[in-house]
Amino acid sequence: MKIKTDNIWASIALLLILVGCSVKKYIPEDEFLYKGADLKVNYTGKVDGKKNLNEELEGLLRPEPNKKFLGMYVGLWAHYKTRGDSAGFIPRFMNKKWGEEPVYFKQVTPSRTEELILNRLENRGFFYSRATSEVFRKNKFASVTYTTDVSEPYLMDTLIIERDSSQINQEIILSQKKPKLKKGDRFDLDKFKEERERIDSLVKLKGYYNFNADYLIFEADTNDTDSLRNFRLYLRMKNAVPQSGRVPYVIDTIRVYPNYSIEDEETSADTVLYNDKYFIQEKTEFKEELLDQYILIGTEERYDPKKSRLSSNRLSNIGNYKFVNLRYDDLKIFDSTGHLNAEFHLSPMTKRSVRAELLGVSKSNSFAGPTFGVAYRNRNLFHGGEMINIVGRVGYEFQVASGDQSNLHSLELGLQGDLIFPRTIFFVPIRERFSYSVPKTKVSIGTEYLSRGGLYRLNSFFTNFGYLWNANQYAYHEFTPVNINIVNLTYTTPEFEEILDANPFLRKSFEQNFILGINYVFNYNKLNDRFRTHGYFLGFGADFAGNLANSLENLLGESDGKILGLEYAQYGKFDLDLRYHFNFAKEQTIATRLFAGLGLPFNRSLSLPYSKQFFSGGPHSIRAFRIRSIGPGSYRPPVDNTNSYFDQTGDIRLEGNIEYRFPIISFLKGALFMDAGNVWLKNDNEALPGGKFSSTWWEEIAVGAGIGARVDIQFFVIRLDLATPLRFPYELEGEHWSNDFDIGSKTWRRENLIFNFAIGYPF
Repeated sequence: MKIKTDNIWASIALLLILVGCSVKKYIPEDEFLYKGADLKVNYTGKVDGKKNLNEELEGLLRPEPNKKFLGMYVGLWAHYKTRGDSAGFIPRFMNKKWGEEPVYFKQVTPSRTEELILNRLENRGFFYSRATSEVFRKNKFASVTYTTDVSEPYLMDTLIIERDSSQINQEIILSQKKPKLKKGDRFDLDKFKEERERIDSLVKLKGYYNFNADYLIFEADTNDTDSLRNFRLYLRMKNAVPQSGRVPYVIDTIRVYPNYSIEDEETSADTVLYNDKYFIQEKTEFKEELLDQYILIGTEERYDPKKSRLSSNRLSNIGNYKFVNLRYDDLKIFDSTGHLNAEFHLSPMTKRSVRAELLGVSKSNSFAGPTFGVAYRNRNLFHGGEMINIVGRVGYEFQVASGDQSNLHSLELGLQGDLIFPRTIFFVPIRERFSYSVPKTKVSIGTEYLSRGGLYRLNSFFTNFGYLWNANQYAYHEFTPVNINIVNLTYTTPEFEEILDANPFLRKSFEQNFILGINYVFNYNKLNDRFRTHGYFLGFGADFAGNLANSLENLLGESDGKILGLEYAQYGKFDLDLRYHFNFAKEQTIATRLFAGLGLPFNRSLSLPYSKQFFSGGPHSIRAFRIRSIGPGSYRPPVDNTNSYFDQTGDIRLEGNIEYRFPIISFLKGALFMDAGNVWLKNDNEALPGGKFSSTWWEEIAVGAGIGARVDIQFFVIRLDLATPLRFPYELEGEHWSNDFDIGSKTWRRENLIFNFAIGYPF
């Protein structure tokens, strides 16, 4: 389909002419449109941080003038054009999107701005500076030029803490062991405020519950110094500090409400005293001896804000509390200390839930069909925060094709159970030392049945045992020392045996039916803070299997690569996931990702087990290609290859992505993206020519690009992506890049437009 660009450019040119028309004729007779202000800063001598200071002073120039686009007042023009009764559609639309009220010079007060500049300079230590302004008016427009002569700054000579015999004064003195204010520092009110807040946080850690940063005052004296531009800084407490702010507090009692609700009456609940804490609940919702392990504060101890915060974090991380609220009650009793009562109000989530899902699946090998799943969850199975998840699924797929492929179908059944203990379970008792959150112990068991009609039937069983924990708000660890997977190929047809005979690597991956491994995952995530300009994510995974099985084989005196009659896999697998988000404007982000994965088969293993191999393509990978439809390397399966759904995987994966995300309206967001990557084999495989990783791997990169829409409703995101391939790794030399773009052709759209539907952002 050819697009007539002449009309488009003519329309754009006409619009620019209309907008480019001067807005001067719309300005009222007695008004001047404010064009903005310039600032000239003259320094005397050397000053550190000139750039930051200039930006700070420029931020005081108010008001902001009307914005320009390509030198034109687009928003202002749209505003003026809609003031009449006959405003057209385009001006009304533009005014709604970008319209601006005019900023006239009468809204500007240069003398007030001069005062703000001088006040800010004094706050930064530049006393006795000067500021002037000059107004320029011409052709209904006005602007201002401000000039400031910055004096030499005042520098700190000494910090002196006024002393008395009070205990809190000693704590303030101790806070200066590692001082933040040092000799030679410039006078700066913001730094003094930061220092007061730092002292406040340190003093509170010593138990001073009611202390406040406002109780501290800094005073500067320029009279008693050797230099004209130096000052002595005095720190003291205000005279009107109440007794409650001068004494440390201790905790008298701790009450815990494990099943708290505003509607419940406390009088109907039973009270159990355990480890000097009162647990108040109508019935045993959470065992006292287990819940006590999450609480770090204790009676007769001083108030500690850090322990209080960590106790709340640990209780929240159990996973079955919706709200965790720690309240302190000041008893207003003072001797040498103050006294507090602490109360934990814990509001649980719904204990049991059932969720059902019905999905439609479409794959690159023309398989399609429904998948039904049902999940049951219990968040407090044994009254100790234990969570059990049981998930069952049934999936049926058939190949949408004709001829020899028309009778292919697939049936998949699966059942999995996860039991998560919010504490460390080990063979011998151990005391966990993690203050931020409590490590959780996870036990999983499951089974799967897969029948590929006319080819094979596969049964598998898996179980694992491991630990997961958050070291802090950014770092996550998951360690699985026991990971067992048993796969049994129970039935094969002669046609499938021919496929396996032609591909020894594929046969080996199916014969490796016993996996005994150990896994580790680490994530460091600083992407979730939307107010952070630079967000990043580091993910690392390591997966080893077969080493313990090999040791057991040697111990048993066997040498056939089998344990208990089962051939085992031996490999090492690593992956690295790097992500960087540049949030350069409100709700506008450039998101990037680089993923690298490497699998190394050991000893008798020629390749990784099929379930452990990497694949590329799909909604979370290269979106212009369907899932598992890329590679390995330059390999391309024949059109009539019925077994292509398990061939296109590899031992090595490299992938890069970049995406520009922007708002459209309300909760609807848009995206422009480009993805590139592929998978390769570690060793040669005659059945997959061109699949081995080589020094010219970069010539085998698949590239795709597209547009997307996201329905972003707080923590839930529905993602729709439409992409097209730009580079095909399997084409001949010089023909890799696509040069055919015919969106008007139904055939082209069917073969080159890939639609992806997913939940959540891709990276």
